[in-house]
Amino acid sequence: MTAAVAYAAAPAAAAPCPQPPRAAAGARPYAGGGLRVRVPLRLVVGAQYRDSALSVYIKIAALAMRPEGCTAKVEVLAEYLGMSKSEAERGLRDLAHPDDVDGLAEVLTTRRTLPGGRGQSAHRVVREAAIDEHFVWIPVRAAEALSPRLLRLYALIAYAAVRTQPLAVGDLGAMLYHHSGKKAGEHLGERQAGRLVAELGATGWITVHEREGLQGRHAYEAHRHPLQAVQLEDAAPDIHDGSGPDDQDGSLTSREDPRTDRPPTRTGVVGGIRHRRDAGSTASPVDNSAGPTFRAAGQDQRRSNSRGADVSGYTGPGLQLSPRVWSVLEPVRHELPGIRTYVLRRIGQEIGRQLAAGVGTERLTERLTHRYACTEAPRGGDVGRWILGAGLVRHGCRLDSCESGTTWATGERCHLCADIAAAKADAAAAEAPPPAPAPEPPCLLRPPRPPVAWIPWQPPQPDPALPGPAERKQLRAAATPAAIRQAIRDHGRAGATYLYGHALVLPHLAELDSPEGTSA
Repeated sequence: MTAAVAYAAAPAAAAPCPQPPRAAAGARPYAGGGLRVRVPLRLVVGAQYRDSALSVYIKIAALAMRPEGCTAKVEVLAEYLGMSKSEAERGLRDLAHPDDVDGLAEVLTTRRTLPGGRGQSAHRVVREAAIDEHFVWIPVRAAEALSPRLLRLYALIAYAAVRTQPLAVGDLGAMLYHHSGKKAGEHLGERQAGRLVAELGATGWITVHEREGLQGRHAYEAHRHPLQAVQLEDAAPDIHDGSGPDDQDGSLTSREDPRTDRPPTRTGVVGGIRHRRDAGSTASPVDNSAGPTFRAAGQDQRRSNSRGADVSGYTGPGLQLSPRVWSVLEPVRHELPGIRTYVLRRIGQEIGRQLAAGVGTERLTERLTHRYACTEAPRGGDVGRWILGAGLVRHGCRLDSCESGTTWATGERCHLCADIAAAKADAAAAEAPPPAPAPEPPCLLRPPRPPVAWIPWQPPQPDPALPGPAERKQLRAAATPAAIRQAIRDHGRAGATYLYGHALVLPHLAELDSPEGTSA
């Protein structure tokens, strides 16, 4: 194999350095994300490589794109990557020696020595990848900012995001391995992988969309640069690979407590029966400057208890909505008086949750306006339930920028929705049954005759280039036998009759039809 032979034939003395690859062959300078390196997928998923090997490979590949190539010493590489020299040497040893799986060496090293015998730093290049080899693009900045284990986790998530493959936390743990201790060679557990995902998400290099993936999985989005500044700490990073206790003690819960809109002090317990306090019977409405006071339907109605006595309804202050909520509900403001107070409060909470998530008032208002204009059912039914279940719900893929298949910022079609639609169309075409063969015609001794179309007879039409009535009158006055015969030859019988009339043309037609006339 070329990589193994080149590594074995590299002498300890001076040797000519190979021509380093150019930047256009192995990297993509991307605006806003920095330089990216094409990393073979076998480096990311292979258990024969330790985590530090991936960081060292990315840095060597980036430095090898310079005109002079990668000539940095091991301690310089370790300083760039923020790791110890021994860890960088162990990662470089895995890359420089052929592995036990494929027998490939990812880094080719050439020793250099001056004519006087003084040694120089080695010259290193990366192996040229095959055309059909799987790979993943990783920013060089990520190798310098992330720890080796987090970098490997980032590479796995970036590859799965490009290939649109659903990921579970257990799948990520199965691709990460222990490289020291009693569990060396075993993959990480689901709990350790979940902690690593949370730590990587806190750095800003990925975004975790909880429970928005396939079958309740988390959806991951890898970024080419962190979304927020990474805070450097003096303490050593926790790689979650030891036997010591972690800093996240507590039991793992599988179900979250639902939020309630009622404060715990609103009701009192007397004799095992809860009674609502009539706090608004004597109090006057409170003036809230946050928004106008709104009293929904049913607040002023009287109701009867089990004994038949009339009991007045809620007489306290009306529901308060913030100005931002009122601006979002402007398209359906005329429908709000018919909505119950509880549903209206739920609507305000849902709008507040989306606004806190960064959706934006303009986007929510446009969404509600469009859906209300395109739907006729809410106007005759329960408008409050429609607003909660259909009007405010975002439609689209897992990307936050997708709004019903369209990117909100640009107005263009969402690329992920287009890929999903194309994949569904291909799957439907593959599963469609083949077309039924055409039935064979019956065997007949005599083939049927084709139907004859009836064409009505139409009289011959004169040439439109012939003269009009005034000119025909002059021609007939000055007609000669020779002119009439010439007209019959040029325009035919119908044209000659149209010019000179039947009285002048018929005698000459009889002469032309006779044998003497034909011979003449």
